[in-house]
Amino acid sequence: MNAPVELDGNGLSEKVKIAANGRMVLPKSMRNAVGIEGETELVLTIKDGQIQISTIADRVREAREIFRKSVKRPFSSDDFLATRERD
Repeated sequence: MNAPVELDGNGLSEKVKIAANGRMVLPKSMRNAVGIEGETELVLTIKDGQIQISTIADRVREAREIFRKSVKRPFSSDDFLATRERD
């Protein structure tokens, strides 16, 4: 395997091959860099013509941050339930 290299300050890059059956190995150096350990489910997203790989925990954090930014005042579970009942 190749060692990861940093390109133009845009993060680490490493060349990998995709087998005929679609499998590829995510290099250990990359897994370590983002905290992926053992058997882990990932989310693959295509954005701007590129494949992005995220952990479920990363996506949950992103969703919570989006929600947190969208709430303009303190928001309780009672407020949430009242909103759901109106819908």
